[in-house]
Amino acid sequence: QVHLVESGGGWVQPGGSLTLSCTSTEYTLTNFAVGWFRQAPGKERQGVACVVGTEAPTFYADSVKGRFTISRDRAKNTVNLQMNSLKSEDTGVYFCAADSFQYGLDSAAYEDWGQGTQVIVSS
Repeated sequence: QVHLVESGGGWVQPGGSLTLSCTSTEYTLTNFAVGWFRQAPGKERQGVACVVGTEAPTFYADSVKGRFTISRDRAKNTVNLQMNSLKSEDTGVYFCAADSFQYGLDSAAYEDWGQGTQVIVSS
């Protein structure tokens, strides 16, 4: 099992930016497809972005295209989610997930999950 840890969440005003990071202390994340998901209160978990290979391909939910960017930092063994032009509807707990065989924006494709980091977008 890949132990994943998310960081970087917090409170930000609408229009602001945050960068989330996902890392593993045991495994090299470039060997896995890594996805970011979010869950708002009372809603189902939603796929936000994923990266499959070393840098590509990448996939994004329509709601975040042009605003969010997923990338790998191989030196730090992290997968980052740069979030710009944040909106109130981006509020939720953000999770990263990894899998060595499957990928995409469907949470069922992923075997291993982190504990999540809270993002609140509010004025």
